[in-house]
Amino acid sequence: MAVIVALSAFLMTLVGGWTAQRVTDRRHLVLGLAGGLMLGVVGLDLLPEALEAAGGEVHGVPAAFLLFVAGFLGAHIMEHLLARRQAAHGAEEGANGRAPEVGLTAASAMVGHSLMDGMAIGAAFQIGGGMGTAVALAVIAHDFADGFNTYTITRLYGNARRKALIMLFADAAAPVVGAASTLLFTIPEQLLGGYLGFFGGVLLYLAAAEILPEAHHEHPARSTLLCTVAGAAFIWLVVGIAG
Repeated sequence: MAVIVALSAFLMTLVGGWTAQRVTDRRHLVLGLAGGLMLGVVGLDLLPEALEAAGGEVHGVPAAFLLFVAGFLGAHIMEHLLARRQAAHGAEEGANGRAPEVGLTAASAMVGHSLMDGMAIGAAFQIGGGMGTAVALAVIAHDFADGFNTYTITRLYGNARRKALIMLFADAAAPVVGAASTLLFTIPEQLLGGYLGFFGGVLLYLAAAEILPEAHHEHPARSTLLCTVAGAAFIWLVVGIAG
């Protein structure tokens, strides 16, 4: 049952990526929406789950928050190191001056997150049908945003459309693989909480330092801002329904 439900997440992820492709003539609106979706996922979904699951404090600070900061700083450091390495070796950057490897790494992190989503579906069905259904609905609802963001991030950093589609299909397949894997093992809750905190920091960096500035750089329009707000509001709606 968990694998069958995960197939719905597969389709929803592809729909999200397809939508991102179809509106390329409104790139600033796509980026504004993606930034809002990512902000909503981090603040309204990932961090609350991380705080609940990670447990404990380290020197007076919740472990989830420490890993969140580590994820933010890690993404920042990685981007600068890759850009410096490319400059030192005279390698070509993407069309917008960004290192394509950053986009691929970020998309890979999205795939990893979708894998965890599938595991969450499988683990929830092990607890009970009601719990499994609730978790599945939450995952399926926000997989549209995952697919949208995976394709958008990959392309934003100058990667070819083919690579963006490969990452999109990997992201779509990840929940199915994750759900199937729970037939063999489960991930400890504390480890999962730590991962969510770290991943939230990475996503927030990409949204705040890359995607939103790019969205408003050439088109500082009210419509772009409204798309950002709409993205965050959509995640709020999804979280509320799932809860």
